[in-house]
Amino acid sequence: MCQLMGMSCNNRATTSFSFTGFSARGGLTADHVDGWGIAFFDGQGCRVFQDDQPASQSPLADYVRQHPIRSNVVVAHVRKATQGDVQAANCHPFQREWLGRTWVFAHNGDLRDVECPSGCQDMPVGSTDSERAFCILMHRLRQHFKACQQPPSWTELAPVLADITNELAAHGNLNMLLSDGQALYVHCSTHLHQLTRHHPFPKAHLVDRDMSLDLGPLNAPGDVMTLLATEPLTLDEPWQALATGEFRVYVQGQEVWRQHNPQARAFPVAWPDPNLKKPPVGLLVP
Repeated sequence: MCQLMGMSCNNRATTSFSFTGFSARGGLTADHVDGWGIAFFDGQGCRVFQDDQPASQSPLADYVRQHPIRSNVVVAHVRKATQGDVQAANCHPFQREWLGRTWVFAHNGDLRDVECPSGCQDMPVGSTDSERAFCILMHRLRQHFKACQQPPSWTELAPVLADITNELAAHGNLNMLLSDGQALYVHCSTHLHQLTRHHPFPKAHLVDRDMSLDLGPLNAPGDVMTLLATEPLTLDEPWQALATGEFRVYVQGQEVWRQHNPQARAFPVAWPDPNLKKPPVGLLVP
């Protein structure tokens, strides 16, 4: 399976330290060797770096590690392919434009029987279940807000996205990071952890590298940062696991909205097994 990393903060910050540890999981400390990607939002702008090489060996990933990019929202992914070939078109995060904003999406899990409905404006470029799920999600947003001329606020988007992700999660495991640069939307089916940092900022030590960083001198007293990761990135910090079926929204480093689906279930990694009941299909086409 793949691994996710995300960040939301109230003042632009770099993720060089966190990405150094996270990218090691792309072939050095774990076998997620089938590509990687990272998206940085700065206001309305979005920069996306992707490569189908292992993140621990990619010269482009090394560039990202060595050149700090300040951002309010970050979405990153290292891939272990389960559906789709190893190629650039299948590297996360995927991106689409809607109402003048760039949306990015990264996914960890395995989804079955998800197909874009006819007339879907957002069609996949690659061959992954993840990109198909993203296209369905964007299609549903376009339909729900078809009368809007301006991008809806996160308060309008949150309940709609929670419903869409609950339906997608019925088709398998949906650990997801989604953002338009204004908010970071998160859904957990199996493994996803959260850490919020604020004053006084600690000295952090990476799990995947023998590297420490004193975060105090790099941050002001009012700074707030929330990190999301499939597995904790640092030692001796209070990472918290999200529950199966949780959908959360983060704005400016703070959690601002949460919904929990008590009917949600986590599917076995090897699903679908012939002896297991498949989830319902046809939920995604209105």
